[in-house]
Amino acid sequence: MDKMDFKYRLNEINKNYEQLISIKNTPLLPGNGIFLRYKNPVLTAAHTPPFWRYDLNPKTNPFLMERIGINAVMNSAAIKWNGKYILMARMEGADRKSFFAIAESPNGIDNFRFWDYPVIIPETDDPATNVYDMRLTLHEDGWVYGIFCVEKFDETAEEGDLSKAKASAGVVRTKDLINWERLPDIESKSQQRNVVLHPEFVDGKYALYTRPQDGFINAGSGLGIGWALVDDMTNARISDEKIVDQRYYHTIKELKNGEGPSPIKTSKGWLHLAHGVRACAAGLRYVLYLYMTSLEDPSKQIAAPGGYFMAPVGEERVGDVSNVLFSNGWITDDDGTVYIYYASSDTRMHVATSTIDRLVDYCLNTPEDKLMTSKSVETLYRQIHSNMMHLKSVKEI
Repeated sequence: MDKMDFKYRLNEINKNYEQLISIKNTPLLPGNGIFLRYKNPVLTAAHTPPFWRYDLNPKTNPFLMERIGINAVMNSAAIKWNGKYILMARMEGADRKSFFAIAESPNGIDNFRFWDYPVIIPETDDPATNVYDMRLTLHEDGWVYGIFCVEKFDETAEEGDLSKAKASAGVVRTKDLINWERLPDIESKSQQRNVVLHPEFVDGKYALYTRPQDGFINAGSGLGIGWALVDDMTNARISDEKIVDQRYYHTIKELKNGEGPSPIKTSKGWLHLAHGVRACAAGLRYVLYLYMTSLEDPSKQIAAPGGYFMAPVGEERVGDVSNVLFSNGWITDDDGTVYIYYASSDTRMHVATSTIDRLVDYCLNTPEDKLMTSKSVETLYRQIHSNMMHLKSVKEI
């Protein structure tokens, strides 16, 4: 391949990249009245800059090959920063290692562009094999904290078993999203893969939403999303946990559940987005659901609409790990608009929009799961009967 071919290919690569990240996103109408999905993913592996993936020196890469492959972009933290909509994405390389990178958009819907360099997370004295699924919280103490999963090989595995892992919650903090201070990993008697910081002090302490698990994959005796108070985020130790949102048999969160992003404060309570997991013939099915907790006591649940809020549909069901939705980032604007960023099938990032008023209404007025078929039918029957009476009265006018 001569220089002209190299230049031509490079020009085409850059042109296609710019066209991709400049595509205007459009809502998929009419929606369900709760949220609006959008036509295009906001981030994919193809959204990563060509100068990440290609060695652009014709002397060392005369065939203009991809030298560093990006497999997926998923599970992104989100924050509004200096007027921009920021996603701190989990990037997965072709080598299966995950890392973090920041993309920003002027409107939160499209035109996301990655910053030039990925995020550097300082190591501890016990380096991680893999890190992923960051949650960002702007805390009232003035710091932006990031809590993420730290994964390492479990040395107790039998010889030859290279799949056994252990997890803990890593902590970083920053004032500018560029320089990240690494704090000690959170100490816990359980494995913790989903830990989220509450944005306000509670009784003068930092509050954490936890997900205690007996093992890396299965929750075991962990009953659901937990709540713990710690004195100091620079040396956080989880001792006492209570369950905020419990798992139940034959529900969307039968196998396990976990807090998504940090909750949104509303006039009616704290609004939470979480994921629930159940087993099925196709494997594990991940869906998203909402619940609310009290303003006076954020560990006290006050609303829990039954069933899922969002589940994978269409192409969202297809990817590296199919039948999965996962969210660990949302942004609220001053006008009440909520941007919900979610990953599908561990492959790509999407956005859905709603409002605080709609989400609160959904939580407070959607029937809860009564945990029995007969009760579900009764709930449906009452709504049908009410609608029939309403339609009859309209016809009689």
